[in-house]
Amino acid sequence: MAREQRLDPEVEQLWQDFHDRVNVSSDRLRSWLLTQGSGEDAFGADPGLDLPEPGRTILAIKRKRKVDLTPGDVVTMRDTVAQVNRLLDARPALGATDEQWRHDLLDLGHDPLAER
Repeated sequence: MAREQRLDPEVEQLWQDFHDRVNVSSDRLRSWLLTQGSGEDAFGADPGLDLPEPGRTILAIKRKRKVDLTPGDVVTMRDTVAQVNRLLDARPALGATDEQWRHDLLDLGHDPLAER
């Protein structure tokens, strides 16, 4: 019988906070990042088909189980939650109709139009 691995309560809370803030599905985030990665700036002298950061790392975490988190994942989750919170706290007067602000949030996996 496999033993259930227990996580630090702080990591458990961070997992919940991360998934509350990263409110788009993995498929939708991947599609968005592919769109961002295929823009004008993506095709310089050495074009790559990699997804842009930090979205690539956020997407990888979304596809993991809690018990498979690495210390680096925990740092990324903490940074992502903080970045999303900072952007939400600085909501522009136009709100979600401010394209740059919404795109900055989407890059982190948060769609302000999908807020609960």
